[in-house]
Amino acid sequence: MSGPQLLIVGVMAATMVLFVWDRWRYDLVALGSLLACVAFGLVEPEKAFTGFGNPAVITVAAVLVISRALQRAGTIDVLASYATRYASSWFGHLASLCLLAAFLSAFMNNVGALALTMPVALAIAKRHGYAPAALLMPLSFSTLLGGMVTLIGTPPNLLIADFRATASGTRFTMFDFTPAGLVVAVAGVAFVVLVGWRLIPTHRKGQRPPEEAFEVSDYVTEVRVQADAPAVGETVRDFERRLSRSATLVGLVRQERRLFGRLQFETIREGDVLLLQTDSQTLSQLISDEHFELEEKVALDEASDPASLVIAETVVSPRSWIQGQSPAALALRNRWGINLLALSREGQPVTGRLRDARLRAGDVLLIEGDEKLLPDVVSDLGCLPLVDRKLTLEPRRLALPALVFAVAIGLAAADVAPAMIAFTAAALLLVVLQVLRPAEAYQSIDWPVIVLLGAMIPVGGALETTGTADLLAQGVADLAGDLGAYGILAIVLVATMVLTPLLNNAATVVIMAPIAISIARAMDSSADPFLMAVAIGASCDFLTPFGHQNNTLILGPGGYRFADYWRMGLPLELIIIAASLAILPIVWPFAQ
Repeated sequence: MSGPQLLIVGVMAATMVLFVWDRWRYDLVALGSLLACVAFGLVEPEKAFTGFGNPAVITVAAVLVISRALQRAGTIDVLASYATRYASSWFGHLASLCLLAAFLSAFMNNVGALALTMPVALAIAKRHGYAPAALLMPLSFSTLLGGMVTLIGTPPNLLIADFRATASGTRFTMFDFTPAGLVVAVAGVAFVVLVGWRLIPTHRKGQRPPEEAFEVSDYVTEVRVQADAPAVGETVRDFERRLSRSATLVGLVRQERRLFGRLQFETIREGDVLLLQTDSQTLSQLISDEHFELEEKVALDEASDPASLVIAETVVSPRSWIQGQSPAALALRNRWGINLLALSREGQPVTGRLRDARLRAGDVLLIEGDEKLLPDVVSDLGCLPLVDRKLTLEPRRLALPALVFAVAIGLAAADVAPAMIAFTAAALLLVVLQVLRPAEAYQSIDWPVIVLLGAMIPVGGALETTGTADLLAQGVADLAGDLGAYGILAIVLVATMVLTPLLNNAATVVIMAPIAISIARAMDSSADPFLMAVAIGASCDFLTPFGHQNNTLILGPGGYRFADYWRMGLPLELIIIAASLAILPIVWPFAQ
C-alpha cells in the first residue's frame, strides 16, 4: 500500500473506532475525520466542504422540512385514524400499524414516521390491554423496512444515487429502488407481523392488568412527606414492607442533605423528600393513601392556574438538544413553565436528585405544564409525545401539504426536475403558504445528520482517489475465490449489515459504496446490484437499541432490553439476505 492509502485507511479506522466508542457525537467525529484528510493532503482544501452542496444532503434537509409540515398539519393523524379504525383484533391492529409505518417511511424520514405512529400504537395498547413491547419493536422495524422502497425513504438511498451518478453518470431515480426494495420490505414486514412479534418477551408487560398496559417501566420521582403521613416515624425497611414491594425507596433528602445507600434503618420524618421508584399507577395511589405530595408539583402550582395544568408523558429524542443536560441546568420551570415530575430510564437506575439527572435519549419524562403551551414546549425541547394527539384540523391545512408533497414526488419521478429541486421547492412553498413557520422549518432539520453527510462524502471520495477502494475490492474478490458474482454480492450485503449497527447508516454507505463500485469494476460487472445491496444493508439496523434513532426511541416506552433486539432482528436479517439475493440479480443483472 502507498503512503496515501495507508493514511486514508488509518483515518477511516480511527473514525470507525470513534463512531463505535460513542464518546463524541457522530457529527463531530465526521468533521474531525474530514479535517484530518485535509491535513494529510487526502482531500484538497477547496473541496473539503463540497459535500454540503451534494444533492443527497440537500434532499434530506428538504424532506425533513416537508415531514414536519405533514406532522403539524395533522395529515398523518388522519391516515392513522383511518388505518386503525376498522381493525378489531390484535392482528388487525398490528398489521395496520406496521403497514402504515412502512408506507409513511417510504416517503418521509424514518424517525418522523415512527414519531407520528408511536403515540397511536401506545393509545391502542392502552385501550385494548395490549403489551406495548409487542407493538413498538415491530413498528420501529417496519419504518426501517419501508425506507428501502424509494429514493427519499432514507438518506443511504440518496447517497447511493449520488455514488452511482459519479461512477456511471446516471443517477438512480425516485422509484428505481422500488422493485427490489418493495420485495424485501414486504418479506420483512410479513415476518414481523406474522412471526417476529412472538419472539419478543412481552411477558414483562403482559402480566399487568389491562388498565396498566400503557405504563412505561418504573419511574423515579420525588415526594415530600406531609405531617399526617402514615410513614412518619417508620423505618425505611418497615415502610417498604408495608408497601409489599410496590415501590422502592432509592434515596432520601433531609434539609438538603442527601442520604443514599443503606437506608433500611433510617426513620422517615415530616418534610423528608423521598426518591421513590415505582410505576405511575402505584405512584398515584401512594400520593393519595400515604399523604405524599409531588415535590416539583408544589412549586409550579403556586405560580400557575391549577385548572390549566396537565400531566403528560414524553420521550427524549435521539436528536434532542437537551441530552446530557440536567433539569436544573435547563431551568425547566423558569424558562419553559414546566416541571419534571418523574423520570423512567431503561438500563440504569436514577439514584440522585431528579433535578441533577443528566437526560439521555430514550428517557421517558412525566412532565406537568399549561395545557395550551405543553405541546409546543415538548417540541421545542426535542422530545416526542407518548399519547395520541388530539388536534383540531382545518381541511385546507390538512390537504395542502399532502398535495404539495405529491406534486413534488410526481415531478421527481417523471424526471421533470431533480429530486433536490422538487423537494426544496416543495419545502419553500409550504413555508410561503404558512403551513410551517420559517423557524419551524429550520428546527425540523436534523443538523447533526446533515453535518455527518456533508463531512463524510469527501472522506469517502478519498477512498477512491487514493486507489484504496480498488485495492480493498481486489482483496475481497481474491478472498471470494470461486464464489462467483452471487457469493461476492452476498459478502457486500452482509458486510454492510454488519457495519450498520456499529456506524451511522450514512457513514456505512460512504465506506461501502466506493468498495462496491470497485468490486464491480474488478469483475467487469454492472455496479447496480452491488450498490443496491449496500443500500439495503445500510437500512438493516435491527440488532441493537443504539444503532438507529428509532430503536433508541422505543427502548423506554417498550421496556426492552438489549438482547430483545437480537431476538427479532437476527432472523429478520436472515430473511432480508435471502430475499435480496433472490431479487437483486433479477431486477439489476450483473451483466453490463
